[in-house]
Amino acid sequence: MNKRGEHWFSGFCMMLVGFAVLVSMTSPSYAVKVERVVSPGGIEAWLVRDHSIPITAIEFSFRGGAASDPMGKAGLASMTTSLLDEGAGDLDSQAFQGKLENLSVRLSFRAGLETVRGSFKTLNRNRDEAVDLLRLALNEPRFDTEAIERMRRQITVGLKRKSTDPNVLASRVWRRAIFGQHPYARPVDGTLGSVKDITEQDLRQFVANRFARDKLLVGVVGDITPTVLGPMLDRIFSALPASTDVTALSDAATMTEGQTYVVQMDIPQSVVVFGQRGVKRDSPDYYAAYVMNYVLGGGGFSSRLYHEVREKRGLAYSVYSYLNPMQRSALISGGVATRNDQVAQSIAVIKKEWARMRDSGPSEQELADAKTFLNGSFPLRLSSTGSIARMLVAMQYHDLGLDYIDRRHEFINSVMLDDVNRLARRMLDPKQLTVVIVGSPVSIEPTAEAPEIEG
Repeated sequence: MNKRGEHWFSGFCMMLVGFAVLVSMTSPSYAVKVERVVSPGGIEAWLVRDHSIPITAIEFSFRGGAASDPMGKAGLASMTTSLLDEGAGDLDSQAFQGKLENLSVRLSFRAGLETVRGSFKTLNRNRDEAVDLLRLALNEPRFDTEAIERMRRQITVGLKRKSTDPNVLASRVWRRAIFGQHPYARPVDGTLGSVKDITEQDLRQFVANRFARDKLLVGVVGDITPTVLGPMLDRIFSALPASTDVTALSDAATMTEGQTYVVQMDIPQSVVVFGQRGVKRDSPDYYAAYVMNYVLGGGGFSSRLYHEVREKRGLAYSVYSYLNPMQRSALISGGVATRNDQVAQSIAVIKKEWARMRDSGPSEQELADAKTFLNGSFPLRLSSTGSIARMLVAMQYHDLGLDYIDRRHEFINSVMLDDVNRLARRMLDPKQLTVVIVGSPVSIEPTAEAPEIEG
């Protein structure tokens, strides 16, 4: 990310192009055309053209994120991405950031659990110079000592702050309880101990071993043609290694046995994380689960959990559930924060709604309302060139097909009440809900000792 600000004109133009694309995509007469572009060097990208404003946005991902960090080096992917725009080639941090600012370029990198992502946006009049900066960041990062130590200090400060955040603590303990020693339990940002031990050589090795063309997914949106895009892809990515030898993650054996863990913290309101096994993104039951979860806890003000926990009983300000499909596991998870003397009642209500959805499913009206919202709100997720480009990458990552944006409503509408009922009976079980509470809950007896997490 450009850490020293961006020109107002660039931001304004990028907002306009996002609005223009959103309007066109929500028009009933408009069909989104996603094109598959293959560069002369064999690099593939998915493209949505929009010639209304001269801007190009590129989103890309490399398969293999923080979960693939070496043992004892948790946080390596995250620290590496924080340094990619802190100097590259013959440009030190100040010079590199200065060029980004002068050219009004948005450039950022981020490590997730399963991918490393990059985001790039430029005015077309500056595209040639901007592309060179992206190429340098990926192929020739400097990793100067000053930048490494500055980022290490920033990460350390953030980790210390998070160590006392009950929301972060609850999430980390819950993932440790669910995944045990599997890499999915590791914090993406690492720990104080692991970040301290990351060296310049580790950072260089990460780039050499993890940024490879066989793990690359690219989405592009903007005022650009396939003829122009192909050579540009080669210019950015062709110098990367063709393949990598990173060991694939093993399947995660999720341990959802209905345990309740309590981490004592002297705060007036406890934070609760709960969940169990879910369904993967490629499961034929995924859309049934998606619609069901909207009714259960994913629909905000209209969900059953919100109605029963907040509106009916006033136990919490917010309560929610969500699907979390991963490559090697899948979860349905949720959370609530409430007064210490209301934790037991809140959990009891959540488990009751979990069981009610399993036993009787949604009503016909709830199903219809869920479909209407999920279809109607989808264009809002495509409100900018960057968000559309990210969708193109996600479509490739999950193997959804070039026509997914146009066909998504068909997948939602095809979900029938019997599909949801069958899925709910098979998947939901309040006795398997693993619950982690951080706070000083009243009338709660833990069923097991909370697993330890690294500081």
